[in-house]
Amino acid sequence: MTNLLRQSVYSRLAGYKDVNDAERLSVDPVMRAVTAKKKRKNAANINTIGRFETEILPLKKNLKGLSEINGRWITKAMEKTPHHRVILDMDSSESPVHGEQEGSAYNGHFKCNCYHPLFCFNQDGDCEGAMLRPGNVHSADRWKELLEPIVRRYEDKKVRKYFRGDAAFAKPEIYEYLEENDLLYAIRLPANDLLYDEVKHLLTHPVGRPSRKPVVRFHDFKYRAASWKKLRRVVAKVEWHQGDLFPRVGFIITNMSAGAEGVVRFYNGRGIAEHWIKEGKYALNWTRLSCKHFLSNQVRLGLFVLAYNLGNFLRRLVLPGKVKHWSLRTLLVKLIKIGAKVLRHSRYVIFQMAEVAIRKEIFAEILSRFSRLRCCSQQ
Repeated sequence: MTNLLRQSVYSRLAGYKDVNDAERLSVDPVMRAVTAKKKRKNAANINTIGRFETEILPLKKNLKGLSEINGRWITKAMEKTPHHRVILDMDSSESPVHGEQEGSAYNGHFKCNCYHPLFCFNQDGDCEGAMLRPGNVHSADRWKELLEPIVRRYEDKKVRKYFRGDAAFAKPEIYEYLEENDLLYAIRLPANDLLYDEVKHLLTHPVGRPSRKPVVRFHDFKYRAASWKKLRRVVAKVEWHQGDLFPRVGFIITNMSAGAEGVVRFYNGRGIAEHWIKEGKYALNWTRLSCKHFLSNQVRLGLFVLAYNLGNFLRRLVLPGKVKHWSLRTLLVKLIKIGAKVLRHSRYVIFQMAEVAIRKEIFAEILSRFSRLRCCSQQ
């Protein structure tokens, strides 16, 4: 089971997104080394790895185990990361399908037949959790089912906890849950006439010659919608751009005490979650969910998330400063999925790699950092 899980995760990290790739990987020297095949000659073949991912892992206890493994990895990674706060960004995305996959449906927003997975990332880019959902559900559907285990993971940590979300998460039940669990939040609020009335004094066009730079104004006020149990703080941002007839107005609901401009700046950081999602899409192709059954595709998404987090841990915990800026795609091409000359001896295998992608000094430093992390984890 352990070797099969290793093969499923590491093959995805190396860019092999489909079970069909197991035909080549079963005889690949690196994959055989990863799966610690001492007695058997090859790693698992297509049939074995296929049964593992479609028959064994979709069992309820194993599906839960995948999520728990990811949670333990995140906990260990955060222990190695100096931090005084945790920022949780929740967002949804689309995974297009091209067949009759169970649970797939047409989504009018994305204009395709797809699944509609939900993701949660922290400020370091680690995927705290992911949930596969049918294609036609609301963007915030089952938010609590994904968020609650993550919040419990940090409830005993002495750090400030934050939550950011777009307008899809502007729901009173979400505000109440976050307030009850001591999370500070900044969530975009859909505009309405009552909100515009609060900022009407900022909606007059600036006098004088138009500025090349946008004229930005901030305002905050207390507001209570009919479905809310109490007043809450709303921050407004009004932008006048040169050549625009009307201003661009945005509203953010928050329980933070920072100034209006600080709240807006904090909320704008939410866009980084879209960047992490794109890395998962284009580096690992985690939209490749081609199984017929819904649970099997949930397993595949879980395996992709494990592979993504391994790559992200490598990037933020191990890479030297000179290459710290590498994207996950660059990391895959230059460090993980690269060619090597293989020399076989009776007791060991040597991989001779060229310095075209990465110099030996940097590679040696990476190995040294790996060793230090391993020593810390054993202690």
